[in-house]
Parts: sequence; structure tokens; C-alpha cells
Amino acid sequence: MRIGLYPGTFDPITLGHIDIIRRAASLVDKLVIGVAINRDKGPLFNLEERVAMIEHEVAALSNETGIEIVVHPFENLLIQCARDVEATLIIRGLRAVADFEYEYQMVGMNRQLDDQIETVFLMAEAQHQAIASKLVKEIARLDGDVSKFVTARVNSELIARLAKQS
Repeated sequence: MRIGLYPGTFDPITLGHIDIIRRAASLVDKLVIGVAINRDKGPLFNLEERVAMIEHEVAALSNETGIEIVVHPFENLLIQCARDVEATLIIRGLRAVADFEYEYQMVGMNRQLDDQIETVFLMAEAQHQAIASKLVKEIARLDGDVSKFVTARVNSELIARLAKQS
């Protein structure tokens, strides 16, 4: 069984993430969405909220593709998370050249830690290349419309969360 791991903070999950998840599902028998706890980033949504959002967003996709998609929080090294879930493939989404430079370094380090785990890069579709969770949150904080970047449910949760903070 080919198990893939798609890691990220997903704060919040965007249409860009969903695009990569959909395409990654066609490469594996099982896809694990690794949700990084990453306290240093100071996420808008806590871990449980992010996991619940992702589970909701990927449920239909899992049914549609017939691929098991599970959500797995992690706080350890990415390569250890991959071992924990028995992934042989790490999937990373790329938006721009700047992403590639960072990801290239990560692949080199991960290969040094475990050369049995491959990394595959998937380019975001053109309409999703500018989408970044950080920018989505910033636009939403300034009362901008982010409905082009996230699902309706995530948009509602984002608006509600930011209203609580005001």
C-alpha cells in the first residue's frame, strides 16, 4: 500500500490545499493529512478546529475518489511523522520559486534523515498559486472577501472567529 503524507499547518485550509489533496489522492492508496501543531506560528484556529475543518472538507473527496484520507496531528519532525504513519511519500505543494527554495532545503535534510522516504512536489493550479493561509487571514481581518480562496464553510468559520476577536 502506497501511503502519502501531505503536511501543513492549514490555518485555515484553503482551496489551494484542497486542490493539492485532490491531486495527491490520485498518487497513493491512502493519504494522510499531517496537521502541524507549530505553536510558534500562533495559529488563528486551534488544533482541534483545524483538524475538524480538514476532516469536513476532505470527507466528500475521500468518497469521490475512493481513497482513504485521514487527518493526523503532529508536533515532531516531519520525517518522524512520516514514519509514524508508514508513509513512503511526502507530498508538498508549490506556489512559487520562493516555495521551491525552502522545500529544496527541506528535501535535502529529510533525505539525510531517511533516504527511504521520497518527496513529491505538486504545483498549485494557476488559479490557486497566490493563495496562502497567511494572506487569507490578513484579507479577512481587514474585512476583505476571501470567498474565492476558501470553501463557504471555512469562510463562515473565519468570519466568526475574527468577529470574536474584535
